[in-house]
Amino acid sequence: MSAREEILGRVRSALEGVDRTGTVPPAPRVTPVADLVGRFAERVEDYRAVVERCSEADLASRVAAALPAGARVVVPPGLGVEVPGARVDDGLSAAELDALDAVVTEAVVGIAETGTIVLDHGPGQGRRIISLVPDRHVCIVRAAQVVADVPDAIAVLDPARPLTWISGPSATSDIELNRVEGVHGPRVLHVLVVD
Repeated sequence: MSAREEILGRVRSALEGVDRTGTVPPAPRVTPVADLVGRFAERVEDYRAVVERCSEADLASRVAAALPAGARVVVPPGLGVEVPGARVDDGLSAAELDALDAVVTEAVVGIAETGTIVLDHGPGQGRRIISLVPDRHVCIVRAAQVVADVPDAIAVLDPARPLTWISGPSATSDIELNRVEGVHGPRVLHVLVVD
């Protein structure tokens, strides 16, 4: 018997006779705010991300402005905005993605309370790797996609899909709390909130 089988056997033994039909207590909820999208933008900025609000008509020009001049950009198939000169991901390798400067994606949900954006890697979001390797991530969140808190986000997400939850640029801190950005993902997160 492997260690894994032994551990799982102990867990199963411990759960024998446990009533699994009990009710799950409701998740704690946040106090509603009048400006949900404003709260979302404020919380995203707390993570040192750049946040801009724009109209649908201005979206293409704001995406272009969020990208450095001459940037090599990858976009996922099905992105809802034209990014001139961008390469559509067709299964680029990690090395090919590492040679690119930025990625533009769309989110499936924005969470106001935590300033988190969630990608479920459907159309306009692409493979998980494209949101992690390029050093700049420009993400589009539509105001209608912003929900109050995590329970609201869970309610609209498909648990069968792979989910990537992003709260600010990739960052970590050492024992002296010196922040280092870009360790496990993009150093720059630029969120465009479309009203």
